[in-house]
Amino acid sequence: MSRLDFTPYRRSTVGFDRLFDLLENQTRLNAGDNYPPFNIERRSEDQYRITLAVAGFRPEDLDITAQQNLLTVQGKKREDAADGEMLHVGIANRGFERRFELADYVRVEGADLENGLLVIDLVREVPDAMKPKKILVGGSAQLKSVPSAKDDGEASAA
Repeated sequence: MSRLDFTPYRRSTVGFDRLFDLLENQTRLNAGDNYPPFNIERRSEDQYRITLAVAGFRPEDLDITAQQNLLTVQGKKREDAADGEMLHVGIANRGFERRFELADYVRVEGADLENGLLVIDLVREVPDAMKPKKILVGGSAQLKSVPSAKDDGEASAA
């Protein structure tokens, strides 16, 4: 098992302890677990999509929980009564728990199960109070919002 060593970075940074701990824990927790397989897609600057391959699971077998900075997806194993004797079981129907650490201000927008794929859409919504502000030099303390790159694109399209 490989271990990441962030000691050189810890010596020269302040306030990044949570990030380094998160990276070290993810390496340790996900060392051999690759079920169910998943994709993470960046759809735009502030939109993401997680797709999990959960063939054989029904919506009632899945539990999606969003907490602050953590998304947990659980699949509950169920016992189906087969009509006959199973000679080969190749479709995995084992329970699972998959955790995704979310950045600040990322929330779950929705989830959908179709054709054996669980799709979870995420969106990052930074509050106006946290967005960069332009401070004008002068006699009054006026603040002006700094337009983001996507705001510039929308203004030029109009």
